[in-house]
Amino acid sequence: MSRVAKNPIVLPPGVEVKIDPGSVSIQGPLGEISQNLTGDVIVQQEGVSLLCKPSNDSPKSNAMSGTVRALLANMVRGVSSGFERKLTLVGVGYRAQATNDTLNLNLGFSHPISYAVPSGVSVTTPTQTEIVLKSANKQQVGQVAAEIRAFRSPEPYKGKGVRYAEEVVKLKETKKK
Repeated sequence: MSRVAKNPIVLPPGVEVKIDPGSVSIQGPLGEISQNLTGDVIVQQEGVSLLCKPSNDSPKSNAMSGTVRALLANMVRGVSSGFERKLTLVGVGYRAQATNDTLNLNLGFSHPISYAVPSGVSVTTPTQTEIVLKSANKQQVGQVAAEIRAFRSPEPYKGKGVRYAEEVVKLKETKKK
């Protein structure tokens, strides 16, 4: 059995789990998330914990039990405390402004970029050069952050662009004659 799947997922207070054949939905203070399951994994609730077990002895079933356990653990954490991703704008004149469900970006192009933030993700801009994304769904926060970063990824010579807050950009030396 997968070593990851052996660990039970402890449910914090206020989190409810509904296990149906082929899907699991988890509801908490920050929302509800559901996940479809394959027939390779059996999910059981025992008291205040969830267990993921492979349905047979195949290597695929063993691997999927660890994957499903990790997905369910992220869902439990998401509906109880949520996920956050911070982006930083580096460059002269690079600015961001959040209004309702739209993020307006000035990234040195001849035109401003207007990005429609999907539902389920909240965006704030504490300063003009910082973007904070929050959601209960870890995959959705990461996808939105990657899409925003793709508008102007950091370039290797000056480091200008949109980068994750914890990202370190290794700068290249310019060519010499």
